[in-house]
Amino acid sequence: MVDVAAEAGVSAMTVSRVINGRSNVDPETRAAVDQAIRALGYTPNVAARSLVTSAELRIGVIYANPSAAFMSDFLTGVFEEASTRGARLVLLKGSEGGHPPDKESLKNLLAAGVRGVILAPPLGEAAPVLRVLRKAKLPMAAVGAYGVEGAICVRIDDRRAACEMTRELTGLGHRRLGFILGNPDQAASGERLAGFLAAASEVQGVRTTVAQGDFSFASGLAAAEQLLDASPPPTAIFASNDDMAAAVISVAHRRQLDVPRELTVVGFDDTSAAVTLWPPLTTMHQPVRKLAAEALGLLAAEIAGGQSLTARCADHVLEHEIVRRQSTAARQPARADS
Repeated sequence: MVDVAAEAGVSAMTVSRVINGRSNVDPETRAAVDQAIRALGYTPNVAARSLVTSAELRIGVIYANPSAAFMSDFLTGVFEEASTRGARLVLLKGSEGGHPPDKESLKNLLAAGVRGVILAPPLGEAAPVLRVLRKAKLPMAAVGAYGVEGAICVRIDDRRAACEMTRELTGLGHRRLGFILGNPDQAASGERLAGFLAAASEVQGVRTTVAQGDFSFASGLAAAEQLLDASPPPTAIFASNDDMAAAVISVAHRRQLDVPRELTVVGFDDTSAAVTLWPPLTTMHQPVRKLAAEALGLLAAEIAGGQSLTARCADHVLEHEIVRRQSTAARQPARADS
């Protein structure tokens, strides 16, 4: 780096700024450094850079999601992206049930010198957390959130995804559909419900029943009991995440209902929970790892000054897809609508 600095006629610190993508470098100076790097065949030492940038790029990760499977994928995505950037992560867990951490814990996180914060759902829409971070004027990235002022939002199109999954069910001939709603404080929950109802309304004769959940397995159990106690019960149940879908299958087994011959069940997320039960779950794949990694990458760019406020406030939408497994089947005559 010293040789590059001498070749370009600048300081080693300026070379460091160019290599690390800092914005406070004159374009002509940046061009001179780039030319010197090419001329000398200089390759930055990743290990050495990590020793420096781990202190510079210290990012807080705040999470409190009731789904262990979702959080496993989320944290894996964050860790993998952080390792490629030499970033140091400071983790802060909220309280049980998806509730945000207390104000004192948030202050301690800020005191740790983080330069930006990633918020796992549902905390990207938690007003107490957002107030503290905005007051500290920290860059934020919120995964699964919608239109959070002053934050990078990384998500999928939940409404379209739920609409496609519901069409999958009606395409199999199901006309009595149950839906388990997620956390009512998350915009994604409302979007998924809207997609479900929109697709159901496209087919004549479809009847819908909605039960409230909160993305936890326990809430899925209660919602499944409510839906299956209806007269007549649904022939297919769409749960807003895989944990609640797993709960539906558990209740169906206890009631000696055959899944999928007597009851079709679908979920959302495509976490490890989808393949650790029987039958394996048909679900909507949400690229949780990629969403988390994208959030960290965009946040790092914001910290480096490479992104505008307009871009920060924009939603970054990734793709989704249906993953078909063995929990779905065409409507059987024995469960025909009456």
